[in-house]
Amino acid sequence: MSYQVLARKWRPRNFSTLVGQEHVVRALTHALSEQRLHHAYLFTGTRGVGKTTLARILAKSLNCETGITATPCGTCSACQEIDSGRFVDLLEVDAATNTRVDEMRQLLENAVYAPTRGRFKVYVIDEVHMLSNSAFNAMLKTLEEPPEHVKFILATTDPQKIPVTVLSRCLQFNLKQMPALAITGHLGQILQAEGIPFDHPALALVARSAAGSMRDALSLLDQAIAHGAGKVEESQVRSMLGTVDQDYLFAILEALHGANASALLQVAADLGIRSLSFSAALQELGALLTRLQIIQCVPGAIDDEDPERDRLKGLAAAFSPEFVQLAYQIVNVGRNELAAAPDEYAGFVMTLLRLYTFRPSTVADVVGAAGHRVSAAGVMPKALSAKPVASVRSDLGSAAEVIPKSPPVASSGEMDWHQIVASLSLSGLARELAQNCELRQLGESQCLLRLSPAQGHLQMKPNPDRLQQALSEYFGRPLLVRIELAQNETVTPAETVGRQRQEQQERAATAIAQDTFVRDVIECFDASVVESSIKPIA
Repeated sequence: MSYQVLARKWRPRNFSTLVGQEHVVRALTHALSEQRLHHAYLFTGTRGVGKTTLARILAKSLNCETGITATPCGTCSACQEIDSGRFVDLLEVDAATNTRVDEMRQLLENAVYAPTRGRFKVYVIDEVHMLSNSAFNAMLKTLEEPPEHVKFILATTDPQKIPVTVLSRCLQFNLKQMPALAITGHLGQILQAEGIPFDHPALALVARSAAGSMRDALSLLDQAIAHGAGKVEESQVRSMLGTVDQDYLFAILEALHGANASALLQVAADLGIRSLSFSAALQELGALLTRLQIIQCVPGAIDDEDPERDRLKGLAAAFSPEFVQLAYQIVNVGRNELAAAPDEYAGFVMTLLRLYTFRPSTVADVVGAAGHRVSAAGVMPKALSAKPVASVRSDLGSAAEVIPKSPPVASSGEMDWHQIVASLSLSGLARELAQNCELRQLGESQCLLRLSPAQGHLQMKPNPDRLQQALSEYFGRPLLVRIELAQNETVTPAETVGRQRQEQQERAATAIAQDTFVRDVIECFDASVVESSIKPIA
């Protein structure tokens, strides 16, 4: 006997064996039980969610020899012929290959004739959105007022392309994508009935790859059985699907938490060696970040039997919810940019390094993360409760730590902030941050600076981190840099530099105006000096 694929062998034969569409089953069951039959039904949904299967079960319910029922017997000749595709009064039409108006007219001409074998003549038109406008117009009259012995069951994956005039004549049911847990449970029952050994994690991988389609899941299961030589094991399924092991994803997040860029690059290299999809890796990482955010917002949402429960809770406590949101966005943007990258490996590495660059490493991030953990634990660590701290967001979306104003401390000559800034090995925006700050306190372990709110954008990462590192190197000891947002009370190095430049510019303009040659040119040629072109010579 020839082998029958699982998708066909285990196709549901009645409403009770249908998985994942309880809302549709409930409505149809009540309608059939109360004999409230509509003349046209429309089933919509993505591939493999049971549209055609529901149509055949409904056809059996209408034509079962025991009568119109929500529980067809499955043993009468009508039920068996419908299951085998031989029932003469069930006309299944593929609209993708019968799009023309002539074909539709020919099909509907026979609708006026009474059924040959059954109680109703049932027209099942699959992918009905593929019909031409003329074909839709040809069926409108029959669809609106069909003979009493005719029932229409339309199915489509794209209801938006169906004319409103057709939609208004149908009873519409939207079939949902199958939940992964429902697919996993169904696959387990099938394998138990088939006597095939399996691992539950392997079925979860198949269900996730099926993306809500039971038919796709069964096709993948067939492939997994063949790939595993009669067994469905997690390692074999991962190899077959090319999916990314969760350990790689956890390794990425743990490397971020540990500020270990080398570990991130090692993960990328390992994925490349195994020829795993970098796009799939970012997709799975986004899903993992979603789970972390759910745990942070609703701690009770995690299943007690989840094998990764402790690992997930640890990471959820390690990162602030704000960072998880940012990381989720970075991962999704990075995945979309893979096609534009020099190659997928480079795009993946840059996404990981982007996560590393924006990792939670400043005091503000740590305090923010601790604050969220306090709500669950009910305890504020002493080190963090010593002073009230608030989190403020700028228009650029960056987070800045704001501490209460402290009284100014006069800097001695040896600790002059202007001299310190001039000696720091900083460049770019990090140097701009230092030059626009005012020194308020300098202790053994921390340095308090004040920054004008107008310059708040300079706090964007990694500028504070670079300033903190430069100051620690300058003083030869670890320093924790804290920045308060308030109006400066003394002249900052940036203001000093600005004044010096203005004075140089004014001296240069005066020198040009008093130059004899320039004055002669102006008088002889009626010329004028372009002031913006005057540049002081250093």
